[in-house]
Amino acid sequence: MSKIALTPSATGTGVFTISSPATNTDRTLTLPDEAGTVLTSASSITQNAGPAFSAWQSTQQALSAYTQTKILFQTEEYDTNNNFDSSRFTPTVAGYYLMSGKIAPLSSYSAGITAIYKNSGAYKYGSYNNNSTGVAQPSMSCIVYCNGSTDYVELYAALTIAQDTAPEQVQTWFQGILVRAA
Repeated sequence: MSKIALTPSATGTGVFTISSPATNTDRTLTLPDEAGTVLTSASSITQNAGPAFSAWQSTQQALSAYTQTKILFQTEEYDTNNNFDSSRFTPTVAGYYLMSGKIAPLSSYSAGITAIYKNSGAYKYGSYNNNSTGVAQPSMSCIVYCNGSTDYVELYAALTIAQDTAPEQVQTWFQGILVRAA
């Protein structure tokens, strides 16, 4: 059987009180089998301080019909760890990243596909098929593991009609954030 030891501070003068709530239900507090500091609601912690970025297209880009094309982004909204450059996200922290992106073509009655590319190869596809009046705006999101040194991620798109993209902050964009370190 394990023992419980309470060790008071040699220099502190305050009183440490352990109290239970008013309850009629038995409760068990199980401590992990590791050393560390217990966090409370008053603790100062940084939640997910990993890399995050958001970029958008500020210049029209011509897309050929049925051709996967790397989407170019000229404007960064934020890049918390300077990992976004030349329309490519190369995180320096190993982990799992939520990536999302959207393109907006200028023409209507088209279908399209967006894709997250990892290390120059298609990783995940998203699609949009426009069967009514309006403009297809392909978007997608996925979680991708990056090793924190050589892996990089880019946004690609293909449309059924050759056309330009709509270069606006709310129209053609690319974002990513670390959701869990490796």
